[in-house]
Amino acid sequence: MTQAKPHPSTHAPKIMELQDVWKTYHLGDADLNVLQGINLHIKKGEFVAIIGPSGSGKSTLMNMVGLLDTPSRGQIIIENTNIAKLKEDELSKLRGKKIGFIFQQFNLIPTLTALENVMLPTIFQNMPKDERLKIATSLLTRVGLQDRLDHRPGQLSGGQQQRVAIARSLANNPEIILADEPTGNLDSTSGVAVMEMIQELHKEGKTIVLITHDPRLVKFATRVIHIQDGKVEKETVN
Repeated sequence: MTQAKPHPSTHAPKIMELQDVWKTYHLGDADLNVLQGINLHIKKGEFVAIIGPSGSGKSTLMNMVGLLDTPSRGQIIIENTNIAKLKEDELSKLRGKKIGFIFQQFNLIPTLTALENVMLPTIFQNMPKDERLKIATSLLTRVGLQDRLDHRPGQLSGGQQQRVAIARSLANNPEIILADEPTGNLDSTSGVAVMEMIQELHKEGKTIVLITHDPRLVKFATRVIHIQDGKVEKETVN
């Protein structure tokens, strides 16, 4: 398992920027500031790792970067679009087109086959059925599951389920792959295989954002953002 070589992203355009982002939850008479004035940017072609301990706010930050939630204060800009100005259906479509998700819990639909799970994101982008089928089959073949197309998640190992999730994340050919603790539920061998796949996607030019508490994974990133108590504690470059 070798370290990823940085893409020349010094002069690459920003694909996403968070400007003074706060997330506050109102708990009775008290306010809980989970994120406190986050400022960060992600450039096209980068491999960014966001690392922090449990309770640091990194999961909430992941929801912001993934456009799954909106800030209490501050702005999130993706390719010159302020997401606060979008309607919910517009935001959902943008998220589905621009971002592919890989989750720790796989988040596969248990009643659907591997093929159907990978096809699912393309349905929401109104892709024709023949094209959906072709893309899903090709992606599952790419991750080595061409003989598991009709298997449901319960018939697959954890490593195989995560490979289905990786294929699903690529279904709409997104610019950003957001990986949230992608090896957290895997044995070491499967974890290595998953990180090698993610590393390969980066080499092909995908922008990768990795959310993790595991310091062993940050060596794959070109830049590491350390989160503590809802703030950016520091940034380091690999």
